[in-house]
Amino acid sequence: MNKSELINEVARKTGLSRREAEAGVQAMLDLIAKELAKGGKVTLTGFGTFDVGKRKARSGVNPRTGSAIKIPASKMPRFKPSRTVRNKVR
Repeated sequence: MNKSELINEVARKTGLSRREAEAGVQAMLDLIAKELAKGGKVTLTGFGTFDVGKRKARSGVNPRTGSAIKIPASKMPRFKPSRTVRNKVR
C-alpha cells in the first residue's frame, strides 16, 4: 500500500472527502517527522513507537576501490512495532 492508497482507505473508512483524508494523513506524517527532527519520540499505543537511533562512527570498505574508509556517526529514524502489530504480522 502506498500513500495514495492509504489516503483512499482513510477517506473510505471515515467518510471524509479524499482531500480531508489527505490533509489528515499528511499532518500526522509531518508531526511525526518534526518530533523526530527534534530528537524526540512518538508513541502510538497499540501501534508502535517512532524514535531516533544513533549509529557510531565505524570503518568500512569502498566497494569500487577496496580501500578503507571512515563512516561518520549518524542518526537514523526507526520504528518499533507494538506487540499487537507484531502478532498480526505473524
